[in-house]
Amino acid sequence: MSKTSILHLTYDMRIGGTEMVIKNLIEGSDPDLFDMSIFCIETPIGPWGIEMQNAGLPITATSRKPGFDISLIFAIRKHLKANNINLLHCHQYTPWVYGVLAAFGTKTKVVFTEHGRFYPDSSTWKRKLINPWLARITKHITAISQATKQALVDFENLPKERVEVIYNGIAPLTPPSTLELLELRRELGLSSKEICIGTIARFDPIKNHLMMLQAFKLCLDSGLPLKLLIVGDGEMRETIEAEIVTLDIQDKVILTGYKDSPQTYLALMDIFLLSSFSEGTSMTLLEAMSLGKPCIVTDAGGNKEVIQNGENGTVTENDSTQQFAKAILTLINDSSLYNQYHQASHRRFDLCFEASIMVSQFEKMYQKP
Repeated sequence: MSKTSILHLTYDMRIGGTEMVIKNLIEGSDPDLFDMSIFCIETPIGPWGIEMQNAGLPITATSRKPGFDISLIFAIRKHLKANNINLLHCHQYTPWVYGVLAAFGTKTKVVFTEHGRFYPDSSTWKRKLINPWLARITKHITAISQATKQALVDFENLPKERVEVIYNGIAPLTPPSTLELLELRRELGLSSKEICIGTIARFDPIKNHLMMLQAFKLCLDSGLPLKLLIVGDGEMRETIEAEIVTLDIQDKVILTGYKDSPQTYLALMDIFLLSSFSEGTSMTLLEAMSLGKPCIVTDAGGNKEVIQNGENGTVTENDSTQQFAKAILTLINDSSLYNQYHQASHRRFDLCFEASIMVSQFEKMYQKP
């Protein structure tokens, strides 16, 4: 039986959620059934792209011109024909538009996956006009959460019945040794009695670090020995640092900056926090669950589909400082609830969000006639 040739069309292969899905699909799919490659519409291709290219994966990259780049359509179309691509898997909206136009009239079938939405969400009349036609010539449309699916319906005018939800999946993290954790605690200046809560997220307004800091300040007023560990960097750094000074909590907050491999920092956290205004299906949240971390998240995007409120974590109202602080204090002061969340996080991850589950769902989709 001949293999199905699949080309993943994406912006690039930098380190991020969309890119991790592509990487997991390629590394987890059956090589006897599928022959996969990548086409990036922007350069540079990024560290994961270089890593996969060095491992022998075919990756083509071009630099998209400003505005609507018609030449990109012809470049993709030429690649599809030259490489006998059976299926073009487009990741995110813009690659989908270019991909479906490039594949139109060829033997190549198109799959579109929407990975996330901007905040606040928006659309244009042009997109709402053209999207139903693009959908008609697209074989399958998927979204990474019910919230993302609803956004495609509400803002992109796509038929609800055409959009299937396939949740992101990742390989579970391997817990670091006790010695590694002790060394990191010493490095960060954490005493054995201090409770470490924290997050891993880029310093972007959408992640709403300011609300998290304000909620943390309220928690400190309870007298508990807390430290807030924030891993990441970005455009909001100066604003976040200024807020820490304003709240007078400089000695209680640890900013590590960007880390290539933040898994040990995640393992160190007693509670994982996610305060975003908007999310698709957060990869870091899934990583925290794979380690059995109790999680407190805002009701943003797909968060409440991953965290079942009161079962494996707590979901608070979006941008509610009081609720977020209350959820943290409740969890810290209730060891029974903490243990419940710890065990349930492991179970829910294994049942719903392990990489092989996602890969299996896409493999079945790829093989549909």
